[in-house]
Amino acid sequence: MVALAVGAVALAGCADDGSGAESGAHGAKKPPGAPAPKTAVRLIGDGSTAFTGQQPNLPRPERLRPGQKPPQFVVFSWDGAGEDSQKLFSHFRKVAKRNNTTMTYFLSGVYLLPESKRKLYKPPQHLAGASDIGFNDRRGIKDTVEQLRGAWLEGNEIGTHFNGHFCGAGRGVGEWSVKDWKSEIRQAKSFVKAWKTNTGRSGAKPLPFDYDRELIGARTPCLEGRTNFMRAARELGFRYDTSGVNNQLWPKKKRGLWDLSMQLVPVPGRGFETLTMDYNFMVNQSGSTSQGDPDKHEYWGDQMRDGLLKGFRRAYEGNRAPLVIGNHFESWNGGAYMRAIEETIERVCTKRQVRCVSFRQLADWLDAQDPKVLARLSGLGVGEAPKEGWRAFLSARPAPAPKGVPGAEPAKR
Repeated sequence: MVALAVGAVALAGCADDGSGAESGAHGAKKPPGAPAPKTAVRLIGDGSTAFTGQQPNLPRPERLRPGQKPPQFVVFSWDGAGEDSQKLFSHFRKVAKRNNTTMTYFLSGVYLLPESKRKLYKPPQHLAGASDIGFNDRRGIKDTVEQLRGAWLEGNEIGTHFNGHFCGAGRGVGEWSVKDWKSEIRQAKSFVKAWKTNTGRSGAKPLPFDYDRELIGARTPCLEGRTNFMRAARELGFRYDTSGVNNQLWPKKKRGLWDLSMQLVPVPGRGFETLTMDYNFMVNQSGSTSQGDPDKHEYWGDQMRDGLLKGFRRAYEGNRAPLVIGNHFESWNGGAYMRAIEETIERVCTKRQVRCVSFRQLADWLDAQDPKVLARLSGLGVGEAPKEGWRAFLSARPAPAPKGVPGAEPAKR
């Protein structure tokens, strides 16, 4: 597989919730004694994907009780999300399982399209077969499909990072129309839904999900083209976008989608903040090269880890705003940033009242909440805990969730 591409532009303790409620690392639990669902596999199209029923290992979102401190959500996500010779996709699946974590993998559709079939991709404003991140080979596709299948069954989300990753001026995604984005999304789905046909692996196991239902969110290449993408995404039934830049504040809806933007966190030892992404830390450390001074690799990795931990503590001890972290499967600066992410996962995801989840799970939880409660939370500044304490701040009894909304009371029989 080609090296995974860059995905963002360069930009400059345990607490009690006071409610008496015990909230474990992942909060909502499955109903006790609930049997595993038994659903017949229904192949879709050429059998590249299949409907297999409700996704396993998804907790049911619960509405906050009066006076209950919100859990601290942390979302780890990956742009590109293919398995290559570095084996980082499979590695971080293991890291996630060890630390009770689920994540979002933003798949680049061309990573399921072999080089020999590249002309099937007709990128907006570019010649057929063009791609700034190349394509894949049959072995790379086989390995990537295996990781996607396992990740979904473990409760992780499969989003999209689209296809050709065209950035910058001159027909980059920032210049695409709503129509262009719809074409790109349709093609990203088509490469997932026809990977068997395109690789000749008709007897292989399908991906265990219907990608038309699974795909509810994305991050645009280099965080560009967001306005028109969001218009297209809303019309196509997406639920969130994570292509913006924001401070560590509670999410709000923007153009009908949850705005789960990338965030700014401190850079230890420097007088500014940067995005919670490997690429941005790298640019602030080694500039335009991903192979900087080897003597600084350990320091740079520590600096990213400590910056993420500062951002985490600022939220965990303050406004409890979800922390959004995005990265790539890469080996920049000697693997400094992969180490930083792994150590961050190990230090935060096992803490009490912390939920390391996918964007889908975060969106489900947000949809389950009383809008008045979310409005109160969004009024808190970066790192600002309620002066009167959480019990008093969220003391009012929230309205019941409407029927059909995650977190609503089940229908009585």
